[in-house]
Amino acid sequence: MNRYTFIKTDNDRMTILIRFMVGVVFISEGIQKFVYAESLGAGRFETIGIPFPEVMAFVVGGLEIVCGLMVLVGFYTRIASVPLITIMIVAIFTTKIPILIGSEFLGFSLRPLQNYGILSMLHESRTDLAMLIGSLYVLIKGGGKWSIDRNRYAR
Repeated sequence: MNRYTFIKTDNDRMTILIRFMVGVVFISEGIQKFVYAESLGAGRFETIGIPFPEVMAFVVGGLEIVCGLMVLVGFYTRIASVPLITIMIVAIFTTKIPILIGSEFLGFSLRPLQNYGILSMLHESRTDLAMLIGSLYVLIKGGGKWSIDRNRYAR
């Protein structure tokens, strides 16, 4: 196994669609953590119960912007997807598990909703699940045909 194995990608042309979706959504969400810090950044993190909310919002927002941009252009796509997968797993764990069980969970708050349980959790997590699956896809496939990875490390 050479040192570029994790960077190499196939020649799939359709991967650009998933890269575009994942990249644009994460870049947008990252920017909003800074622009709307009280409702989507540090303020939201504090409400949820995430420790060190100002630091964590800065780190998460920065990773979403940088890694989202890397996925969008297909630069070290697989490597960039790992922090995004982690962010989505943490988001589901901290915000959607309380909805599933209908109460606070390990110190993470439950926001008021009309309904709780599996259907509410699935409804509320639709974007999170789409971003998790999209990020897993680019982790598995790489950047595809129209990526910097493909141009630099073609098979």
